[in-house]
Amino acid sequence: MSLKSVVQVAVPAVLAAFALAAAAQQPNPMDVVPDKMPNDIPYGAPIALDHAQAAINAALAESRKRGWKLNVAVVDSGGNLVAFARQDGAQLASIAISEHKARAAATFRRETKAIEAGIQAGNNYLITLDGVIGSRGGIPLLEGGKLIGAIGCSGGTGSQDEVVCKAGAATVK
Repeated sequence: MSLKSVVQVAVPAVLAAFALAAAAQQPNPMDVVPDKMPNDIPYGAPIALDHAQAAINAALAESRKRGWKLNVAVVDSGGNLVAFARQDGAQLASIAISEHKARAAATFRRETKAIEAGIQAGNNYLITLDGVIGSRGGIPLLEGGKLIGAIGCSGGTGSQDEVVCKAGAATVK
C-alpha cells in the first residue's frame, strides 16, 4: 500500500474519530430532568355542545372573513368528537386532519404547534408516539385553567389553520 493510499484512508478516519469524540462531549438535551411536569394541565368537565358550537362558529367567522375554506372540529378532554363543521369547498382530506389535530391537542395537552416545533428541532422520538400530528392548527381549550377539550382546523396552510383555531379557542375562558 502506498503512502498516498494510507493517507487517504487514515486522515478521514482520524477526522471521524475527532468528530465522534466531540459529539460524545456534548450533553444530550433530552437528559435534562425538569423539576416540574411540563403541560401538567388538570382535566375539567368535558366541553358542552353549546360551547363547542360557539368555538366552531367563531372559527368559521374568522375563516369566512379571510376567504379560507376550512374544516373545524372540537373534541372533549378525552379526544372524543363533540362538534364539527366543513365549509363548502373545503378540502375533503382535511376532515380527518382537523379531528386529528383536535384530538392530539387534547390528549397531549398542548398546541400541535409544539409538536411540529419539536419534530423540526430533531426530536424524532415524537413521531413514534401514538396519535401525534406534527402540524399546527390544534389548540387545547381551557376553562378556569382546566382542559375541557380542544379545537382543530385544517384545509389551509398550518398558519392559516392556527389563526382560525385561535379565534375559536378565544370563546372559551
